[in-house]
Amino acid sequence: MSDRRQHPDARDFIREKLHIVSPPLLPELRLHAAHSGSGLWRLAAGPDGGADSAPPYWAYQWPGGIALARYLLDMPEIVAGLSVLDLGAGCGVVGIAAAKAGARQVTAAEIDRNAVVALGLNAMLNEVDIATLPADVMAGPPPPVDLVAVGDLFYDKALARRVTAFLDRCLAAGIGVLVGDPGRVHLPRSRLRLLADYAVPDVGQASAGGSGAVFSFIPA
Repeated sequence: MSDRRQHPDARDFIREKLHIVSPPLLPELRLHAAHSGSGLWRLAAGPDGGADSAPPYWAYQWPGGIALARYLLDMPEIVAGLSVLDLGAGCGVVGIAAAKAGARQVTAAEIDRNAVVALGLNAMLNEVDIATLPADVMAGPPPPVDLVAVGDLFYDKALARRVTAFLDRCLAAGIGVLVGDPGRVHLPRSRLRLLADYAVPDVGQASAGGSGAVFSFIPA
């Protein structure tokens, strides 16, 4: 049987193979998450038999997103009544937390097609409405939102430059920006003001150790 015929439907695969868990620090939320026997390589193989260009980052809970989600749940006044863009949303943990905290509208921008499917399933699990924007929003002007939330997008130098440039355009448009990150090397530290810090492990770490911080992104 060819790889094309074996390629699973993403929605069915996620429902059947991934565990439903509450991430660290977020007992209020439930997400479909990878585990050692989930066989994610099957989704990473494209329908044509080739490799999908996007690793399945969405199937894991990253510390910046967890910290940012915890912050929004603890400080609902930050997003209550606002329209929020979850940039590079992945599994949707930040957008889901924003919706739970009372955001008027949440839009999740994500270019990985499997992540978009997982995000929709996670929103259903948590009984929130999230609009998905399966496009590279950083290629143009910021959408008409009140707040942009960015979790774990500073892991690559070139990507960090694009994200920073986009966030500058957001500030120029009067849009607030929050960043969640464990302190990766490409984080634009001079542009950040620390708001909160949480003890949360990074992916692959033991439960002890690690942290995720929440920052406001400020003008240069």
